Amino acid sequence: MRYAAWVALAILFAFCWEVMNRGTLWVFVEDAPQQAADLAARSWPPRWDYLPRLWEPLWDTINMATLGTLIAVPVAFLAARNTTPSTTVLRPLALFIIVASRSINSLIWALLLVTIVGPGLLAGIVAIALRSIGFIGKLLYEAIEEIDQGQVEAVRSTGASQAQVIDYAIVPPVLPAFAGITVFRWDINIRESAILGLVGAGGLGLNLQASLNMLAWSQVTVIFALILITVLVSEWVSAKVRHAII
Repeated sequence: MRYAAWVALAILFAFCWEVMNRGTLWVFVEDAPQQAADLAARSWPPRWDYLPRLWEPLWDTINMATLGTLIAVPVAFLAARNTTPSTTVLRPLALFIIVASRSINSLIWALLLVTIVGPGLLAGIVAIALRSIGFIGKLLYEAIEEIDQGQVEAVRSTGASQAQVIDYAIVPPVLPAFAGITVFRWDINIRESAILGLVGAGGLGLNLQASLNMLAWSQVTVIFALILITVLVSEWVSAKVRHAII
């Protein structure tokens, strides 16, 4: 059976190789090193005087990621069995939204929303939120459902309202999970927000698209460097927050 498995793996590799090469024009692949070297030569040195024009788009990108992350949080409370106002209507609807969100990439959401609401930050924020719902909603509603119900019943027995039960008995135990999940997703959204402008959703992507259209490769290098630094800073912030809370 081990021999048969190796034969099957070799056949699968040969099939995948044939599919990959079916539409490949090797004449373009052969001069790829020369093309890459030419592109690198045109991209260096970076045009650092272009940097001041990127601060406002960078701020838009960060806001897009932040607002899109926060909008996704309430769906988790609608999906959790112990916090939803309706287990027959709202909970199935929230679960459907969570599943639908995970099935479509944020870039596709942005393409659709730019067509519907027009280009700009609103389309980017909603696209980030729709994508984040699937990630944050699923992990957070599972954390909400796993809390100790004893403390919930204790708070409810005092005559507390549903909002007070959520505030005093549900939010405190899930706060570490909430912080870890949202900060981690915010870190991911920073990277995604930086490219949504390529389809008209605002942020740094708009400047990147304009520079690519003008073949201004020295400006592209500056944008890439700024995106890299932003991602590194967001990684550092998310790591610090998770370490402080967890």
